[in-house]
Amino acid sequence: MPRQIISTPKAPAAIGTYSQAVRVGDTVYLSGQIGLDPATMQMVEGIDAQIVRVFENLKAVAAAAGTTLAAAVKLNIYLTDLTNFAKVNETMARYFAEPYPARAAVGVKELPRGALVEADAVLVIG
Repeated sequence: MPRQIISTPKAPAAIGTYSQAVRVGDTVYLSGQIGLDPATMQMVEGIDAQIVRVFENLKAVAAAAGTTLAAAVKLNIYLTDLTNFAKVNETMARYFAEPYPARAAVGVKELPRGALVEADAVLVIG
């Protein structure tokens, strides 16, 4: 089955050897997004702004794949401080409706570019 690379200027450009997303059949794998502003490639300040930016970046990549975050079946959240998990839940409720995707939340020591939060997703279209 052929792979289709998904890319959009409405999300941060890849800062490594990866694609923003890859579609294989009806499945789209979104790479991890951190709180980088796609226009400036600078990290937004503070955990609240970073959480919003992460979901906005994921939303932009989903749109480039021709879908929305409603197609998400799996979401992984990485936090450098798990006390911010409630803030993620609060913000996530603005981007996802029931039935919610499956999700994991993982505490990590650090993230690229000093990010406080990162998320990736798997979408199924159709």
